[in-house]
Amino acid sequence: MKNYRIVKNRQSRREKKASREKKRTENKKNRIGRGLSVTGTVLIVIVIILCSLLVVPGMLGFHMYHVLSGSMEPAVPVGSLLYVREVPPEDVEDEDIIAFYSSLEDGGIITHRVVKNNVVSGTFHTKGDANEGEDPTPVPYENYIGRVVRTIPYMGKLLTVMTSLYGKIAAACVVLLGALLNFIGKR
Repeated sequence: MKNYRIVKNRQSRREKKASREKKRTENKKNRIGRGLSVTGTVLIVIVIILCSLLVVPGMLGFHMYHVLSGSMEPAVPVGSLLYVREVPPEDVEDEDIIAFYSSLEDGGIITHRVVKNNVVSGTFHTKGDANEGEDPTPVPYENYIGRVVRTIPYMGKLLTVMTSLYGKIAAACVVLLGALLNFIGKR
């Protein structure tokens, strides 16, 4: 009987050791799986947040523009994302920043500060903050797009890239990678 107990004790020690090793391996796999799953989820959330910066404001009536020149620096740095809301031109006050077409034929969009809103003649006198003098030509109300209500420095460039064909492909690839990491992490 004593020999049987010694053999049984040796087997139970081996079994316990094997069980501990198995648990360690499973815990390690679980940690890696959770890490992959969390990483996948974070990638998907980042793409959703960036896309929502484009979609949600448009649904709420905002126009979005990317600043290409430094005429409004330092208040509005090059590369900023602008949210512009349509406001009646008569409600625009001096010192407001507005977006307007340089000419209706050209279609170029300019963002400058209002120096004077001449309601009687239906024009704005504008000036870029970085420019020394006022713009030479008053802006007629028909060229006016809206008042700038929010600027996000340096986000315009990123969101312009995201709306390009390559940006859309990259966003789709990041979402697929996130989904794949989630799938692998759940296994």
